[in-house]
Order: sequence, then C-alpha cells, then structure tokens
Amino acid sequence: MLVKYLLIGLISFISLYMLIPSLLTRITGFGAFRKGTTKNQVAFTFDDGPHPRYTPELLDLLQDYQVKATFFVLGSQAEMHPDLIRRMHREGHQIGIHNYHHTSNWLMLPWTVRRDHMERTADIIESIIGKRPDHYRPPWGLMNCFDFFHPKSYRIVLWSLKAGDWRSRSCRKKLKATLLNGITDGSVILLHDSGDTPGADRHAPYFMLRALEEALHQLQGRNLQFVRLDEMA
Repeated sequence: MLVKYLLIGLISFISLYMLIPSLLTRITGFGAFRKGTTKNQVAFTFDDGPHPRYTPELLDLLQDYQVKATFFVLGSQAEMHPDLIRRMHREGHQIGIHNYHHTSNWLMLPWTVRRDHMERTADIIESIIGKRPDHYRPPWGLMNCFDFFHPKSYRIVLWSLKAGDWRSRSCRKKLKATLLNGITDGSVILLHDSGDTPGADRHAPYFMLRALEEALHQLQGRNLQFVRLDEMA
C-alpha cells in the first residue's frame, strides 16, 4: 500500500512540476510568447550557440539579406566566444538566454534554474555587451511550474514554426520547404546555429545554413519584415 501511495505521489509530482506546465504553454500559449500579431513580421531565432564555425557564417548570411534575428545563447558558449556575442550585438541582433548549459528545466530545482542558469548567463552577456538580456527560452521548450514565476523582467519565448533542423535526416530540400511553406505573418521560427547539444547532429547547422540561404532568397519577394523578438508585437 505504501508503495502504491508513493507511486501516486511521484506521478502527481511529475505531472505538476513538468508535464502540465509544458503542455499548457505549448497548447494555449499561457505564460510564453509564441507568435506575433503584426502583418508581414517574421522573427528568426537561433538556439544553442554561439558556435565558432557556424555562427560567423550565419551572421554573414543574415547581414547579406539584411535580416535581424534573435539568438538564444548558452552562457558557457558565450564565455568561450565573447567576440561572437559582441558581433551579434554590433550588427543589431538581439541576444537572449538559453541557460548556462543545455540542461532541461525538468531536471533542475527552480532556484538552480534561476541562479545557476538564467542569472549566471544574463551576467555573462551583460559583462560582454553592457546590456542585460530580457528574453528567455528554456532548452527544448520544457518548463517546470516555477518558470511561470520568474521576474517580469524576463519574457519567456517558445516558437510557432519548428523546422527540425537539428536532425541529420532533415536534408536541405526538406528544411527549405518547411520554411517556405510554414512561414506566415507573425511566425517565430526555431533554428539552431550549433549541433553540439545532446540529441543534435553536429553537422546539422551546415545543412541549415544552405537551406536558410535558399529560403531567404525566395522570401525576398514576399514583402516580409525580419525583426527581433523585442520588435515584434
């Protein structure tokens, strides 16, 4: 009987701490920003960087097409590559938080998320560019119930279009088609400029960059405005 109650308690805890918050944000958008409301505005977002090989190439591409984007960076990567953080900022991109390491909020205590990941990463970014980030995306978009109680100074962001670009089987043609067919007014697009995180293919950003370049070339004719998240209504 004791084992039964312990099992029920464990299932209830997992549901309340992990599953319900994530399902709530994914299905209803409660507590998180997922899509803009202004016609012709589109926001490209890039997670898991900066990466010493792929991020410079991505920044070159965005500059060629005059695209402003939002980068959700890992604090550990920002520490190792501060010049790339400075370049993002200098070229007009927004920098947000994606934890210090790519660790799920499901696997951490709430004060660990806040102190060791969000605030630590915010401190690192502020020390590099002199501006504190105010947008936050939890790794894999997985939230625990305490994430809803972060200070109002942080805006939690998910996405409306996920291209699956971290997988090796997502070939260039498939990624390009996903972008061209899926982008609509207010889209928040999730892409990755690093393949070094758990579950990702380390060469995936190479194919993402090829697909993105081809997609941007065709998107030029759609009268879209590519904006940072803090510019999106």
